[in-house]
Amino acid sequence: MSALKNIKVLDVTHVLAGPFCTYQLALLGADVLKIESPTEPDSARGRGPDDAANAAGLGLNYQVQGGNKRALAVDLSAPEGRDVILKLVRNADVLVENYSTGALGRLGLDYDTLSEINPALVQCSLSGYGDTGPDAETGAYDNVIQAVSGTIAQCGGKKPGVSFIDYSAGYSAAFAVISALLQRVQTGRGCHISVSMLEVAMQMMAPEVATVQYPNATQRSQEVGIASYQTSDGVLTLGTFRPQQYRKLSVVLTELGHAVLALENIYDWPDVWAITQETKMQLQQVFQMQTSAFWVQHLRAADLPAEPVKTLAEAVQSAQLKARAYFQPNPSDAKATLPLTAFRMSEGGPILSSSPPKHGQHSVDILREVGLNEGQIETLLQKGVIK
Repeated sequence: MSALKNIKVLDVTHVLAGPFCTYQLALLGADVLKIESPTEPDSARGRGPDDAANAAGLGLNYQVQGGNKRALAVDLSAPEGRDVILKLVRNADVLVENYSTGALGRLGLDYDTLSEINPALVQCSLSGYGDTGPDAETGAYDNVIQAVSGTIAQCGGKKPGVSFIDYSAGYSAAFAVISALLQRVQTGRGCHISVSMLEVAMQMMAPEVATVQYPNATQRSQEVGIASYQTSDGVLTLGTFRPQQYRKLSVVLTELGHAVLALENIYDWPDVWAITQETKMQLQQVFQMQTSAFWVQHLRAADLPAEPVKTLAEAVQSAQLKARAYFQPNPSDAKATLPLTAFRMSEGGPILSSSPPKHGQHSVDILREVGLNEGQIETLLQKGVIK
């Protein structure tokens, strides 16, 4: 049985963070209705490497977080469209939205209004800065949050080439939604959740942000055991973190004829921090003598984490990912491989059972479910309130 079977989710989200949140819920069995404007669908539908898929509103940026959902295209700014949403809210468990703070409120769809109709509703709002404070109503995307959060500066002034804050925010929101649903079991009431991308970014750098606020914090250079080194055919990243692992590394190198004396007597964190750059240069000379595969083999044999730096194209072909069946083909287009959740469960768990829907694919079916007759539906279609 799916963990979220019979949970009804209204997905009023777009781009990345919000749709990723609701995708996690959909993979766990929730009935997720993706709600979009009839004239301005989720912009992610038009983004991806396949121009034909983009033109059809099925760009890969949309597909990777669109499976297991049903699609309703309705104009929320029209009174008739708002009425449709209010009908859906009566029987919904969750509403997730990631528009600018206050946008839904201006349409009369704020939490206070919706909770009067359905006190058990859990409403989750994702935004750049949260729903309070001087920047609450400022719009944002992942890249600008990386800038303002110090992430780009922390990465040497270069933005990481991934939208990790968007996806981390989606995970945070999904966790919060499930927490609120469990809380509702005890209280009988829903609640409003505010997820801040800025706060998520800070959370992803918790040790660093705590350190820069700490009085008289000691500045330290990168530890040599968790650095990257050039090998004869690529780059190797070490995971020699704890003091006892440094001693293991010393043993491995000595057995291979490359004694690095400074690593023999590492017993605590001050010893780790006292390792000099000269030792790092010595390690660099040693690692350049062999291939990355050679070092991975010997370091893993000593239970020391180490991996070559791979391209993304190489990484997705990992035998480990295949063994875990992390990627699943789109049920209607095997060319597109879609990610599942990053966990498995011995009972139930994530399942990709249906393809990402086309824009408004299920509009008529959904309106029938909330009690509209054929004449009413046809009128809404003719007026452009739904698609």
